[in-house]
Amino acid sequence: MTARKDRLKKLVKVQEQLKALHETRHAGFLAAAVKAEAEAKELIERFDTDSSLGSLFPEIYHRRITDALGRQERNLENARQEVSLIATATARTNMVERAYKDERRRDERERSDRERLDLIMQKRTSDG
Repeated sequence: MTARKDRLKKLVKVQEQLKALHETRHAGFLAAAVKAEAEAKELIERFDTDSSLGSLFPEIYHRRITDALGRQERNLENARQEVSLIATATARTNMVERAYKDERRRDERERSDRERLDLIMQKRTSDG
């Protein structure tokens, strides 16, 4: 196995790990956005009930609702950024995989050529 082939094989593995990292982060940001949205909805629903302290402390409820919606938006923006990073990582992974496959085919072709050449040389020495 050639050194270049080994390096490309390792690079493919690293690129796949990087892609998986971005996919995991994307899922985490989406989950956090859903959680923040649910928190905002819950606060809004509680604010409107008779047993709520919302009438006594409306600024606290409004601030918490605003904070939850802000977290939701930040998490959605982070998720959108991760999508572009996933696309970049996918493209890089595909490019490195192609280079690795090309190198592996070239390596196999060279090995096969050497084996044939050895057989020819052996045949010549046994005939001569």
